[in-house]
Amino acid sequence: MSSSAEQERRSPGKSGAANPNPATGVRSPEKRKHRAEEEEEEEEPGRKLRKIDEGHCSKVAAHYNELQECGLAVRNQSRIFYMRNFNNWIKSVLIGEYLEKVKQKSRRNISVLDLGCGKGGDLLKWKKGQISKLVCVDIADISVEQCIQRYDDMKSRSYSNEHLFAAEFIKADCTKELLTEKYQDPDTVFDICSCQFVYHYSFETLQQADTMLKNACDRLRPGGYFIGTTPNAFELVKRLETSETNSFGNNLYSVTFQKKGEYPLFGCQYDFNLEGVVNVPEFLVYFPLFEEMAKKHKMKLILKKTFAEFFKEKVQNSEHKMLLKRMKSLEQYPIAETSGSLGFNKEDYEHAEDYLKNAQARAPLGTLSKSEWEATSIYLVFAFEKLP
Repeated sequence: MSSSAEQERRSPGKSGAANPNPATGVRSPEKRKHRAEEEEEEEEPGRKLRKIDEGHCSKVAAHYNELQECGLAVRNQSRIFYMRNFNNWIKSVLIGEYLEKVKQKSRRNISVLDLGCGKGGDLLKWKKGQISKLVCVDIADISVEQCIQRYDDMKSRSYSNEHLFAAEFIKADCTKELLTEKYQDPDTVFDICSCQFVYHYSFETLQQADTMLKNACDRLRPGGYFIGTTPNAFELVKRLETSETNSFGNNLYSVTFQKKGEYPLFGCQYDFNLEGVVNVPEFLVYFPLFEEMAKKHKMKLILKKTFAEFFKEKVQNSEHKMLLKRMKSLEQYPIAETSGSLGFNKEDYEHAEDYLKNAQARAPLGTLSKSEWEATSIYLVFAFEKLP
């Protein structure tokens, strides 16, 4: 997981901030059930380092190879538990929406490319979407192995009447290697390419960013979709420019640039740290350039929204709101004293207190801490459609 441009928004966490509404009318989350969305993703840092070739992408691979499975009990104790679930909800809604668009085009045997699959955090989303074929690709060999294990576990738990897609797994650096040379079937085509919290690693150079785009888009059918999530370069630079140093963040995340005032189109590196999950260098994705590059691959931009905008729109849907509850994507506030919430800071919930002063507001309500809203609001969602 990890952290471009346009649409002015006010600084998060302050009066008038363009954060998602802290209260959505979502009531107390239900008890955890072994549902698909609740079993997915979230990785914690491990201890054992692996020797890998030099280079930025190798640093990324090394970081994710270090991450170890920790189980739900450990993840539940994380201070970003709800934020990670919220990000996962964003992905679930995005993926579900574009699978439905494919089905509306009378596509029955749906094929998907998961570019940067990690440990397989989205496998159950694809199962729920009843796709026919999935190709999972990642740069980290250990992550690919764990993804394979998750898939095998799913197969072993599936009943004879359950639908489970066929799967193919590839270890590759998608910014430097062409996947067309690695598919089991050289004529493989896809209806969707999903690239979640990954594409920004490719913006080190023009060649790497274009190779990543080629891998994502060239094997899409006409009418197919390239969907994803990535940090919003505009938001990152805006926060940096209002900072007194070359760094900004809070007690959960930090972003540190090498210098202020110079933002090259490629290779604009910053270090992103998210508590206990991510600590790697990344690159700004200047979105207008990203959009222009995609045109070369016959892709038309059809969606670009910040997480805040996407949330405000999609939570109006009753099914999405129920999914928000099932996935425990918002924290119940007021927080019960017996909840064991880690690092509780009353100031982090001033926005919720202010909302509850509204005569029409009812407690408890669903929210994130102000620090979590600030961390998750650096991201955006996107979708491109393949032209004939």
